[in-house]
Amino acid sequence: MEPDRTEKFRINSDELIAKLKEIIKEGNAKKVTILSKDDREIMSFPLTVGVAGVVLAPVFAAAATVAALATECTIVVER
Repeated sequence: MEPDRTEKFRINSDELIAKLKEIIKEGNAKKVTILSKDDREIMSFPLTVGVAGVVLAPVFAAAATVAALATECTIVVER
């Protein structure tokens, strides 16, 4: 069994939703965490195989709020 991999993406708030959609579309992420500019956790959510768009709607709404408040953030993806 392959060990978990972690990737970090430092992005500006304008790119947050697009990057989240890209990560979810790839389909191989287990968990996504969004960190503030000073590396404090803003939100974290698990991703399971076959997650439907309806289930993710609240996540996108929360991420949009984060994007409105933050100028820069980091997305941590556990695969």
